[in-house]
Amino acid sequence: MIKEFNTQTRVSVGLETLWTVLSKDFIFISPKVLPTIVKDVQVIEGDGGVDTILIFNFFPGVSPLGFQRERITEFDEVSHEIGLQVIEGGYLSQGLSYYKTTFQLSSIEELETLVNVKISYDHESDEIDENVKPTKTSQSTLMYLKRLENYLQNEA
Repeated sequence: MIKEFNTQTRVSVGLETLWTVLSKDFIFISPKVLPTIVKDVQVIEGDGGVDTILIFNFFPGVSPLGFQRERITEFDEVSHEIGLQVIEGGYLSQGLSYYKTTFQLSSIEELETLVNVKISYDHESDEIDENVKPTKTSQSTLMYLKRLENYLQNEA
């Protein structure tokens, strides 16, 4: 049975700028934001919208298989929502049978955006690796958003 874990954070970046880097430019930005984790991101299939398949290649020691293949399952430019489902590697090689992260952005002020993060997950056994529990993976997601915020404020 698929379970959900929800969290949110405020990012001191305007809505449209954050949406662009999370939905369109992340294949270029992710290796810059996570330089010791993500080697590169490639589009394997699709045009960047729903059903696009991406592969995140990691540096040695980051993930047992060294990569994570994801499918964009939601992409709504009006509501600023994007969903990414892991379809191979990454968390699926660490005990989870289903893992999806959905980001929904909304403007708070001109240079502040609220990011709602929903993690949907399932696992086949009751014993799950501590590193793939949603409380732990959500920390990684929130850390990525904070690093992205720093990158956009200082580098872009």
